[in-house]
Amino acid sequence: MSKLPLVAIVGKPNVGKSTFFNKIAGSKISIVEDIPGVTRDRIFANAEWCGFHFQIVDTGGLDFNKTDEINKRILEQANLAIEIADVIVLFVDGKTGLTHDDIEVANHLRRAKAPKIVAVNKLDNYELEKTYEFYELGLGEPIAISAEQSKGLGDLLDEIVKHLKKVEQAEDENVVKIALVGKPNAGKSSITNRLLGEERMVVSSVAGTTRDAIDSPFRWNNKDYSLIDTAGLRRKSKIEPDSIERYSVIRSLSAIERCDVAVLVIDASEGITEQDVKIAGLIHEQYKPSVIVVNKWDLIENSEQQRKAFEKRFEKDLAFMKYYVTIYASAENGRNMGKIMQAVDEVHSNAKREISMSLFNNVLTNAISSSEPPAKNGKKIKIIFGKQIATCPPTFNIYCNHAELIENSYARYIENNLRRAFDFKGTPIKIQFKNKGED
Repeated sequence: MSKLPLVAIVGKPNVGKSTFFNKIAGSKISIVEDIPGVTRDRIFANAEWCGFHFQIVDTGGLDFNKTDEINKRILEQANLAIEIADVIVLFVDGKTGLTHDDIEVANHLRRAKAPKIVAVNKLDNYELEKTYEFYELGLGEPIAISAEQSKGLGDLLDEIVKHLKKVEQAEDENVVKIALVGKPNAGKSSITNRLLGEERMVVSSVAGTTRDAIDSPFRWNNKDYSLIDTAGLRRKSKIEPDSIERYSVIRSLSAIERCDVAVLVIDASEGITEQDVKIAGLIHEQYKPSVIVVNKWDLIENSEQQRKAFEKRFEKDLAFMKYYVTIYASAENGRNMGKIMQAVDEVHSNAKREISMSLFNNVLTNAISSSEPPAKNGKKIKIIFGKQIATCPPTFNIYCNHAELIENSYARYIENNLRRAFDFKGTPIKIQFKNKGED
């Protein structure tokens, strides 16, 4: 799939940006796992309106008068979203009217090339006359909405998609698309160069020397691949490298969405960080098969002891994706580069694995015999049968009499039994409980 357009939601604090975001994203996002570690602070979501598919990003409230560290981070994150956005929606508060802060934000947005839309929020009674003063911002015709009451959202979405191009599906099933993701300076470009066998990427010790994701086709063992390298963001004098790393999720998201296999590159000299875990969470939530590459292993002394320490951290921090596959490698000396590709092929194959209905139901029957789903509200749950309905990720429907009463813990129990019976290493699998007769 081509990269989805990005719509950035910006504005001063308390104008209802997050309310709008949750209204649009609410039906698209559902947290189905209660395992600690799964990313909860989602600022991205996929959306669709009138056949247009796009992503929306929610940003923190912009306050140019505060100079504390938290506000600095909010501004940096918002600036990054503004810079790469295809459409920018400026939210203002229709109840309080036009303020100096709104004017400051609007002036700040003028430097961005993307088209801007002004959304006048909190107009629960749809008072159009309260939008007139916002013409002063000079960003076009303001649109009256109430995110809380879901009023005017269609008009706003209509205006957003006027500025978007429909994303076309580029079907080429023979090419395996690999996304190299991770923090800047973890060695993604160096790995790319090793795998491609030539210096196609600019490799530098300065974090963030590549602006956009770059696709590079290549062949390995007579198979076709395409590497999507997300090396980082061009460094600006006012943005420190460590703050850039905090928001590398923005650059990683579209690459993860487009890929067949995600390769998360971690800097061995730094260890696994909170940002690495967040990117792993994005991969998991997109149901993408993945390989974790611990790069710069040549810099590690007492490697066996350190390997055990890494594994303990992985078990703890990546508890939500226990199917992970790890490769300890060095782009500098070429160590285990071939193993990366072998692992990519393995997890991609596992994601495409098809299980016959009879085999699946044998495993399901044995699992139920060992532990039936617990009754709830006095209702006994009876599982009837199951079948695989899709691959990439492997997706299974299990039919029963009270699907809504099945607990997440029992779904994980069934998943664990499936993983013991079949090789799904490196790939998430999706289990859906359905009432009999449901598709």
